[in-house]
Amino acid sequence: MNHHFSMGLKALFLNCTLKRSPGISNTRVLIDKAVRLFEGIGVESEVVRVTDYNVKFGVSSDEGEGDEWPSILEKVRACDILVIGSPIWFGVRSSVAQMVMERLDGTYEENDPKTGQFPLYGKVGGVIITGNEDGAHDVAANTLFNLTHLGCTIPPNVDSYWVGPAGPGPSYIAAGGEKHLYTNKTVRYMVHNLAFFAELLRSNPITTNINELYEDALKESE
Repeated sequence: MNHHFSMGLKALFLNCTLKRSPGISNTRVLIDKAVRLFEGIGVESEVVRVTDYNVKFGVSSDEGEGDEWPSILEKVRACDILVIGSPIWFGVRSSVAQMVMERLDGTYEENDPKTGQFPLYGKVGGVIITGNEDGAHDVAANTLFNLTHLGCTIPPNVDSYWVGPAGPGPSYIAAGGEKHLYTNKTVRYMVHNLAFFAELLRSNPITTNINELYEDALKESE
């Protein structure tokens, strides 16, 4: 029986496809599967296709006139669960996913005045990946590692991916990836573990005081 989460948890998916709407995104189809699974356990989801926004390159939270990243960042701040969805291109995550991680770098400067914790503390992170050939482990490893540095908690089994065979070929939708057992299994693991740890963190906030630890480190480093 599925555990039903009743604390009003919110999941945010950042779809880092290179395609603009209304182009068909293979990554979005796998994201939608996760959205339905979240709905089944009482977790609300929102999906943002980053290419539909004018997001500027940079490493701050606001790169000036016309930059629409701040509106996406507001959604990140409001969520409990953050999932980065990325296709694989040339064996690595998409340039859009890379840009998202670079823009999230700006949150390091927005820490809590009392504890020093970064804005992504108390949130859990996961990753969804689709593509051909190899690269899924590389995308998952780098993206999940980046999210930990930004403050996210990474539960077990929170990567779900589908990859096609070597060489050019049909992608997730055309190849019938929606029937792939491993992907269907891992997306369920991801959804349930993300919800469990999001609820756990909401009830048991991280108490680490980064400001105090930094001051302690400064004394030892003199």
